[in-house]
Amino acid sequence: MESPVITLLVGILFIVIGISNMRGNISSLHSYHRNRVSEEDRIPFGKRVGLGMIIIGSGIIVFSGLSAATLYTKNDIFILVGTAIMIVSLIVGLIIAFRATIKYNKGIF
Repeated sequence: MESPVITLLVGILFIVIGISNMRGNISSLHSYHRNRVSEEDRIPFGKRVGLGMIIIGSGIIVFSGLSAATLYTKNDIFILVGTAIMIVSLIVGLIIAFRATIKYNKGIF
């Protein structure tokens, strides 16, 4: 099992990138997507993609905390709940980001 600290840092990184995207800085996205979004759609696109990233990062942070609880209590229920939360947050975050990409890029590819 990996260190909960590393997982926590990954979650924080996702949230920081998500906040940056929400402020209109979409430089973390692939150049293809940056070039296809019009200047007036840059903020709404960034807000939606950023929200997806923040949701994913939050799920990773919750997983990290519950993973740490499993290490200290030796009770596997925490890791199971954490995994479920992380999977749900990943699905929800990706749906939000993909919907924004489809709307503002007129497709994913």
